[in-house]
Amino acid sequence: MRRSQLLDNRTMVSVRSVVDRVGPTLLHALQIPEESPAVGDVVIAEPGNTLAAGDLVLGVAITETPEAAELVKQSAAKGAAAVLLKPPLAAKPSVKRAAKSADIALIEVRPATSWAQLVWLLRTVLDALADESDALEDGGGPGSGDLFRLADAVASVVDAPVTIEDTNSRVLAYSARQDLTDSARVSTIMGRRIPDDVLARFRSRGVFRELSRGRQTIFVPAQRDGTLPRLIVPIRMGGELLGSMWAVVAGPVSDERAAAFADAAPVVALHLLRRRAHTDSQRRVSAELLRAVLEGKASPRKAIAELDLSEEPHRVVVIEVSGGDGRDDEGLRLALLERISQGVGRRPVATELGGMLYAVVPDGDGWAELRAALEALPSSRKGGTPRAAAGSACEIGELATSRAQADEALSLLRAKLVPGRVVVFDEAWTALSLHRGATAASTAKVAELGPLGLLRAHDEAHESGYVDTLYQWLRHPGDPRAAAKELRIHPNTLRYRMRRLLDLVPLDLDDPDVRLALITQLVSLRWS
Repeated sequence: MRRSQLLDNRTMVSVRSVVDRVGPTLLHALQIPEESPAVGDVVIAEPGNTLAAGDLVLGVAITETPEAAELVKQSAAKGAAAVLLKPPLAAKPSVKRAAKSADIALIEVRPATSWAQLVWLLRTVLDALADESDALEDGGGPGSGDLFRLADAVASVVDAPVTIEDTNSRVLAYSARQDLTDSARVSTIMGRRIPDDVLARFRSRGVFRELSRGRQTIFVPAQRDGTLPRLIVPIRMGGELLGSMWAVVAGPVSDERAAAFADAAPVVALHLLRRRAHTDSQRRVSAELLRAVLEGKASPRKAIAELDLSEEPHRVVVIEVSGGDGRDDEGLRLALLERISQGVGRRPVATELGGMLYAVVPDGDGWAELRAALEALPSSRKGGTPRAAAGSACEIGELATSRAQADEALSLLRAKLVPGRVVVFDEAWTALSLHRGATAASTAKVAELGPLGLLRAHDEAHESGYVDTLYQWLRHPGDPRAAAKELRIHPNTLRYRMRRLLDLVPLDLDDPDVRLALITQLVSLRWS
């Protein structure tokens, strides 16, 4: 019985959902029609293999462009859901034209991907999409229980307790028998990641350098502090390092046993890819919803339900970070989000929008913790210190307003109109008032009225500083020492400049309306 027959009563699975779940590491969609058949089975295109509606057709043995184009036409005629080819065939113009003409999905398989592993992964993904596991319903993520069972199976193969870890040394799953280990492993299990001091010791032995180089197995002898030997296997797929498996062993391991341990890596890689694909898919959905919320295009009830937000007031925080190279900016923003999330009671709901990182946090402790994390950030080695601005606290339905306020407050930081690197909209009301007033005055060209233009022209010609002198004099009425301090000159120098500028431009500074008009003009020059 074909697998597609078994799926008749199950959830309809789309080509897009399969591609998204497998992820961009292995698959790239060149074309997916708006209305394509539901996916039923994975079939390798070869003589004698009958195609059926809903098949994902893998062009494993296809090597020539005409063959590829013909396979696309035949698959479409049978009602197949998609044809999967490796480069350069998938991107050939005649193949793409055939797919477009036949209205069938065309998917490119990354060059280094093993066809056998891809078949296995695709069928695993189809199972997951057609019938999501109980672990997913309980919030444990796809295959989380399977990953622990897999750790147990690998442990029995290598006859040693095993952990499965991601590239950041976070523990994703571990086998039974962890009591037969050492203190370093116990700390790793308890903290769900390798402790920093243990990481440093393994790093000094070149373990992570060997992992990145693609060694099949790495053996680390016992260490003086009592840390037992480790047998480590990198987990790779399509040339990408996805994580590693660590077994605590009693001593050197036989080649046969080490090979058996390494043979389990491709199976684990499939599970990690499935897990990551689900996480990426969920993150994309959440990010799109949050963008809609920040633009005022989503309902508050949907945001609260799907983004897991509480009904208390929240703030929108915009964070600007740049490494000086646009290609690095996205990575820097993601790394920054990871960093500021550490030590924060609850990870902020965040997304990227217009090259900025936007986070939504509850007012109160949530905002206080995030603010402290932002203010404690060191300067980036590739660029300046990240800058952040927060809008005022508001209800979920008004987050678009908080976002606009955060953007306006950030503009003050960019223009260096406020000090520091974190600014809050409600705390910066004086600067905001001056900036808004100055912007309006600048639009009305108030600085072009009266004699102020003569002072500005004199300053440009002689670098006399009369405009700055008048501005500080008016800001500090009756306090020439304070005005002189702002200008970094002696009070007598200030008085001299005032006499000279009044000789140049007669002004009645005893008239309150004249002072008010002048300060309006000068603010428009300074703050707009």
